[in-house]
Amino acid sequence: MAGLFYNSSTNGAWASGPVGVVTPKACLRHGGAKPLAFFLMTPWRESPFRNLIAGLVYMAVVSGLATCAYVHVGWSWGDAFYFVVYTIFTVGYDELHPIVTPELRFITLSTIMLGCTGVIYLTGALVQFFTYMQLQQLLGSRRMKSKINTLSGHVIVCGYGRIGSMLADELKAGGVDFVILDREESKLAEAAERGHLTWAGDATDEAVLELVGVHKARALACVVPNDAVNVFITLSARSLNKDIDIIARGEATSTKSKLLRAGANAVVEPTHIGAERIAQHILFPQTQKLTDSSRMRTVAAGLHGFGLEMEITAASAENAGKSIGQLEHEADGTMFIVAINRKGGETVTRPAPDVLVEAGDGVVTITRAGRSAPRGA
Repeated sequence: MAGLFYNSSTNGAWASGPVGVVTPKACLRHGGAKPLAFFLMTPWRESPFRNLIAGLVYMAVVSGLATCAYVHVGWSWGDAFYFVVYTIFTVGYDELHPIVTPELRFITLSTIMLGCTGVIYLTGALVQFFTYMQLQQLLGSRRMKSKINTLSGHVIVCGYGRIGSMLADELKAGGVDFVILDREESKLAEAAERGHLTWAGDATDEAVLELVGVHKARALACVVPNDAVNVFITLSARSLNKDIDIIARGEATSTKSKLLRAGANAVVEPTHIGAERIAQHILFPQTQKLTDSSRMRTVAAGLHGFGLEMEITAASAENAGKSIGQLEHEADGTMFIVAINRKGGETVTRPAPDVLVEAGDGVVTITRAGRSAPRGA
C-alpha cells in the first residue's frame, strides 16, 4: 500500500512503514499487508495458520488422551495433567507415582514419543508463522516504496478522517494520483480497502514527506483535525518543496493567517463552509436545489477543470436595481451570472442582460477559481 496520511487523535510517536489491508488482492495491489488480516483471508492450503492450528489441535488431543489414560489407571486429574505437561515438554522432574506396570510404561512411552513429536512440529509452525509475517511486512514495504517512487505530479493527503476520506474519493473519481499519509493503521486499512495508495508515517517529519515524494508532488492537502499539526505539516512541506501547492484545513478562524504565513496557498474552513451552505439552503432554497443536482455538480466539476467556480451570493442593497449586463461589466470579465433566485421563490435561469437584480435575490455566478464574486453581486 502507499499513501500519505496523518491522524492527530492517536498518542505516541509515529513510525513509518506499511499498513494493513484485509484482502490478499488489496495486499498485492498496494504492496503492504496487515499480517493477521492477510493470513485470515489467505486460502487455507496456503495459510501459515494451517500448520499452526494443526499443531495445536494435535497437542490438545495427545495431552487429553494421555491425561485420560492416567486417570483410567487410578491417578487424580490434577496429577495426571501435571505429569503429562512436564513429560511432553521434556522437563524431567521426578515421577509423581511409580511407573512400574506395563500399562503405565506404555502410556508414558506413548506420551513421550507423541508429545515430543508434537512439540517439534508446533515449534516449526510457530517459526514459519512469524517468519512469514515478517517477510510479508518487508516485501510489502518494498513494493509500496517502489510504487511511490514511480509517482510524479501526485497529491499527498495528510489525514484520513471524515474530510480526508471524502477528499480521497473525489481525487480518485477525478483520476488524480495521490497517496494517503496517516499513523493509524485502522484508518489506512480502510483507505486501502477503498483502493487508495497509503503509507504510515508522521506527516510533520520531513524524512517521511521525502519518502512519499514531496519533491515531485504537485499538491499537498493538510486535513488533520488539529490546527497546530496542520501548521507544522505546512512548514515541513514548504521547506522541502517551494513550488508545491499546499491546501490546509483550519478549524479556528485565527489559524488561517498562521497557515498562510507558514506557506499554505489556500486555507479551507469546514465550519465556515458548512454555515454558508446552511444559510444558502435557508435563503435560496430553489437555487440551492438547482446547484445541488447531480447534473449541476457534474457541470461544476467540469468548470473547475477550466479554473472556474460556481457560487451563490445574496444581492446587496448596493447592487439592487442594477442589470445583469451592468454587474458583469463592473466585474471586468471575472464573473458571469447564470441564474437568479427571487425572494418570492421564482428562479430565473439564463437571465437576459437587461434583467434587473433586486435586493435579497440569490445570484448564481461563475467566477475564476480563487476569486470570489463581487460582494452583493
